[in-house]
Amino acid sequence: MVGPATTVRCPACGAPLRVLLAPAPPTQWFPCSQCHAPVPVVVPRDPPPLYSWEVMPGLYRALPAPRIPRWRVRRLAAGALVGTAILAAVLAGLFGYYAVIAPAPGSFNVSGTVQLAPGSGVVVPGAGAQVVATAESGATYTSVASTDGSFTLLGVPSGGVSVKITDPGYSPVTVGVFVSTLYSAGNVGMVVQLTPGSATNSSTVALTPFPDLEQFVAAIGGGVVILGFVAVLTGYSAALTLRADRPAVGVVAGGAGLFSPVALAFLSLGSPFPLLLEGSAALAVLGAFALSIRAMQMAQTGPAPD
Repeated sequence: MVGPATTVRCPACGAPLRVLLAPAPPTQWFPCSQCHAPVPVVVPRDPPPLYSWEVMPGLYRALPAPRIPRWRVRRLAAGALVGTAILAAVLAGLFGYYAVIAPAPGSFNVSGTVQLAPGSGVVVPGAGAQVVATAESGATYTSVASTDGSFTLLGVPSGGVSVKITDPGYSPVTVGVFVSTLYSAGNVGMVVQLTPGSATNSSTVALTPFPDLEQFVAAIGGGVVILGFVAVLTGYSAALTLRADRPAVGVVAGGAGLFSPVALAFLSLGSPFPLLLEGSAALAVLGAFALSIRAMQMAQTGPAPD
């Protein structure tokens, strides 16, 4: 059995020497073709790079040093984090402004159409159906559906409104809507269909994720807290990235920017503020960019020393 052929460099004169190794012994000697000095060659028994630097250091060519990302990469990561911090601060300011004006009092209309479905796929206008709206304060507003089934309630105050529609011989339906100076949902153009039944078979439908004004303001306040936290974290991480190499901090901050739109959507802020939620997608893009760069740097160079 013949061993592998390898090329080494003579430690005396530096001339290249190509030899054909035998399976044994582990260390074999070959004369240099130029200076005739004996050159020890070790039979490689382990896959590279083990035998190239542990067994005979200096005999084989040194492995290339790990490439450390240049300063330009750190500046790109820092720039993405700065952009994330600025955008998060702007969005937090907008949500804070909305939280202030959301509780402003107002007077609104609630309108819709009542339909009756007696069966066999027949649908007729719910003329004469009783419509009662109850505001958060407990005040009630009453209307009767006209001949075409339409109804309108005037002067309903801000907040969550419970609209109950009843008609003799049909199951009542309660619809939850929301009205405010900043955002309204379900208060205009609702269509309610009543099916045969009794009062004990009532059903409830919510046309808004916010049952009252307090929860609406609380959701906006939660968005302010989340975006403020992202702004502070990414700003701190950007400063630290410019001063020293701390990729782990950039990964955490980039992840916060990446998942902040998810948190805003979880608070149901996409319904009242679709443009702001779409704008927060830029946070996800910048955060993902910073996270990717810093994660690749960690994979190449390892965690920074303490």
